Amino acid sequence: MPHYRAKSTLEQWRILQAVVDCGGYAHAAEKLNKSQSSLNHAVSKLQQVLGVQLLEIKGRKAELTHVGEVMLRRSRQLTQTVYELEQLACNMEQGWEPEIKLALEMVFDRNDLIPALKDFQEHGRGSRLTIEDTVLTGTLEHIRNQSADLVITHQLPKGYLGEPIHDYYMDLVCHPAHPLAQQDSPISQDELAQHLQIVIRDTATQPAEEGGWLKAEQRWTVSHFDEALRLVRSGLGFCWLPPYIAKRAMQKGSLRKLELKGSTCRKGSLYLVLPKGDKTGPCSRLLADLVLRHAPKRQEDDMEASAG
Repeated sequence: MPHYRAKSTLEQWRILQAVVDCGGYAHAAEKLNKSQSSLNHAVSKLQQVLGVQLLEIKGRKAELTHVGEVMLRRSRQLTQTVYELEQLACNMEQGWEPEIKLALEMVFDRNDLIPALKDFQEHGRGSRLTIEDTVLTGTLEHIRNQSADLVITHQLPKGYLGEPIHDYYMDLVCHPAHPLAQQDSPISQDELAQHLQIVIRDTATQPAEEGGWLKAEQRWTVSHFDEALRLVRSGLGFCWLPPYIAKRAMQKGSLRKLELKGSTCRKGSLYLVLPKGDKTGPCSRLLADLVLRHAPKRQEDDMEASAG
């Protein structure tokens, strides 16, 4: 196989595709700006070297044989692969990144990102995208270390600027049968400290508990909000959860929102940061522009969800 020499050419396959797509040699010749006889010769030569008949003429129209249908379908995959390879070379020559990373603070609702990602899939020139969930100082590490191309964060390290894109909210919740839910509201910090808190693990390599999330001495640590929700719904403890995670459970009555003395909820702003600054590549800037363009105007909706 390494020394195999192809009998057919990409140009022959492209001509076959054009003849089929255009419904005949005449229209294909016009589209490709070639003579009809040259197209006929190319397809005939292709059939000759392959030893199979791909097209048959019925009346004035060229139609695919059964074998031709299979071969045409596979040839489209081949020409698409070559196109993508050539596009990749062009992209890299222009400095277009073949792969980028987006780090997302976990309080950000991923559903709000879908419109931007749909546009990016269409205009991203085939670049690969890695989306990584981050928490607390793990998010800041990506900014300081420039280990991500884009970061959505609720904290801005000193010396960095970010574009505000959204607000976030966190509700204090527990199961309706949990002892905290039976107490008179609002609940004090001292009362919370007597119960198990479910917390989300800081994704930093060297975590710093400076975000004010960890108050209870009794705590279980999980890696994602979905696991925290599962534990809280089972009655095992309390947790701070964003509305996009807790809203449905609260509406069904399987979660109860707690009122804390001095605070009805935790809230703040989310920022889009380009850690590499002027060195940010064009693909990363494209995605950043799309995120900003589709940034939802949902502050009032979030407050209603938090109150629900």
